[in-house]
Parts: sequence; C-alpha cells; structure tokens
Amino acid sequence: MQKTMTNKEYQSYVEKKTPNSKTGRNVLRAFLVGGLICVVGQFITNILKMMGYGQEQVSSVVTLIMIFLGALLTGLNIYDDLGRFAGAGSIVPITGFANSIVSPAMEFKSEGYVLGVGARMFVIAGPVLVYGISTSIVAGIIYFLLR
Repeated sequence: MQKTMTNKEYQSYVEKKTPNSKTGRNVLRAFLVGGLICVVGQFITNILKMMGYGQEQVSSVVTLIMIFLGALLTGLNIYDDLGRFAGAGSIVPITGFANSIVSPAMEFKSEGYVLGVGARMFVIAGPVLVYGISTSIVAGIIYFLLR
C-alpha cells in the first residue's frame, strides 16, 4: 500500500526537486552580450561618421554590416554558442534576425537550394516579416488618409 503525501510534504518535496533560479545570471549575460553587440554597432557608426558619411548613409551601412556579421557568425557556428550563453541578449539585436534566417537555411541545405534553403530560410523570420510589412502598409494607408 502506498502512503499518500500531505500538502506540506508534497510542497517540501517539490522545493527539493526544483532547481535554483538562474535569472540574475541570465539577465546579466543578456545585458552584457546585447550591450557588446550594440557597442560594436556604435563603433562602426562612429568610424563611418568620422569618414564623413551622413546619418542616413551611416544608418543603412551599419545595419547591413551588423546583419552580415550575424550571418557570418552563424555560418561559422559561433552565433549559436553565443545564443546559448547570452539568451535574449543575442536574439534582440538585428544580428539575431540574421541568425534566424541563416540557421534554418544551413540546417536544410541538404534538401537542395529550392526546397531546402529557399523554402526553409524564412521559417522563423517569415511571420515577423509578414507582420512587419503588413503593419507598415496599414500604417502608411492610415497616414495617407489622415494627411
């Protein structure tokens, strides 16, 4: 015959089995890595501004460079390790967007360029793109009508 536990005994059992929360460590890692990614972007921005480029040109070029770096680090299998270490700190910046496109493309390249890379490349980023583009169209129409 099996003994039933009281609520108090069960709560004690759960507390023993539940792992300690690592939220503080995870937040610190996300902050440091996300901040480091932003520092790299700011460094590139400062260099381009010192070279005499205008703000609009600098913004576009820095965005492209950061996307390229995210894709390159994903291709070299470095960004996934960074993501495991930093969590959201590596996902939130634009480099995380590049990672979300390149990772599925690399994973499914064995299925061919059309059905593998082409079809699977936007598995993660696709809904974000669709929502973003749709929202910008609606906002543009509203702006046009109110203007």
